[in-house]
Amino acid sequence: MNTVIAFIFMFGLLVFIHEWGHLIFAKRAGMLAREFAIGFGPKIFAFTRNETVYTIRLLPIGGYVRVAGEDPEIVELKPGHHIGLEFNQEGKVNKIIVNNKSKHPNARVIEVEHADLDHALRIDGYEIDEDDQKLSFEVDTKAMFIMDEKATQIAPYDRQFASKSVGKRAMQLFAGPMMNFILALFIFFILGIIQGAPVDEARVNKIQADSPAAEAGLQDNDEIIKIENNSISTWEEFTTIVRKNPGQELEMIVKRDGEQIPVTVVPDEVKLEGQEQSIGQIGVYQAFEKSFIGTIKYGFEQTYDTTKLILTNLFMLISGQLSIEMLSGPVGIYDVTDQVVQTGFTNFLMWTAMLSINLGIVNLVPLPALDGGRLLFVGIEAIRGKPISPEKEGLFHFVGFAFLMLLMIIVTWNDIQRLFL
Repeated sequence: MNTVIAFIFMFGLLVFIHEWGHLIFAKRAGMLAREFAIGFGPKIFAFTRNETVYTIRLLPIGGYVRVAGEDPEIVELKPGHHIGLEFNQEGKVNKIIVNNKSKHPNARVIEVEHADLDHALRIDGYEIDEDDQKLSFEVDTKAMFIMDEKATQIAPYDRQFASKSVGKRAMQLFAGPMMNFILALFIFFILGIIQGAPVDEARVNKIQADSPAAEAGLQDNDEIIKIENNSISTWEEFTTIVRKNPGQELEMIVKRDGEQIPVTVVPDEVKLEGQEQSIGQIGVYQAFEKSFIGTIKYGFEQTYDTTKLILTNLFMLISGQLSIEMLSGPVGIYDVTDQVVQTGFTNFLMWTAMLSINLGIVNLVPLPALDGGRLLFVGIEAIRGKPISPEKEGLFHFVGFAFLMLLMIIVTWNDIQRLFL
């Protein structure tokens, strides 16, 4: 049960922060954000605030912010179309009823001659059966377009995504991944406050019971200063030598209470999943200390190192050095989350930060339907001076989305085979 709660919290937080970035910068740019959704598929919960519908949907495989610009709910009003109009106190049209006009007895029914809901915000037409006098009606900027009894706010062109500058559109698309990096940085700051920042020197903080380090007599706060007559000044130098020498006897000199004490340690041979060669481990944890500067430094270093690691693995995957079987979908992530939750709250926070960075990086990959794919089109527009036709871009993203769904199915099936079959 704890794992289920942790997974829902983690997934909701990562998606919420990502989409919140898109939402905030859409509103800052003056775009009409129609919907802020967590999940896909049928709605489970919804409410409206400040022109935006906030929804939680059934399938926990992501989220989205839907910005005005491509609105299938608002059909083109063609000449000869009969519509109903309702007006506000200023005499402007505030409701456009496309069908089921009998349910709106106060609506004024007209036959459309011309309608412009993007720029001029006017509807021209005639009273039914009275074609001698053309009427012209000014439309309110926040008028509701009602079709099948579903109301959708119109979006004048200056509130549509396409109307904004290249910079504003690029920032709105980049804001989601950016917020994932900011979230990770914040979590690492929190970890630094809770547990402190790791010290630079090779000082141990905790010894695992029945480990090679415990058998060799290592103690908390021992600082390793030499291995096989090689001076050691950092934790990275210490762990690098240990990992490279599984099963090999290592002569170490440790500093303890001002004294230098010799110890002999034989690292265990540990084989990590997905790697052919074993590595050495002796069962010690790095020492931590609490300081403001150390916490800030730790947050940025962890964010940088995690980003670098994920990018390296991504390039290895693209180049074929890693198999697609190494990818994990929701099932695999849930399984790892279950294991991490058992090891403690700080490890769960670390895992959440790593996934947040991973989500940010993956979304910046220039693939269709991802933020990176849409940024690619904005970049092409900036170079060529004009946008690619919406039809071509739409087809590109549709095909890409189908490919991503297929990839998700394959990855999920691999997770199920690995874990249950």
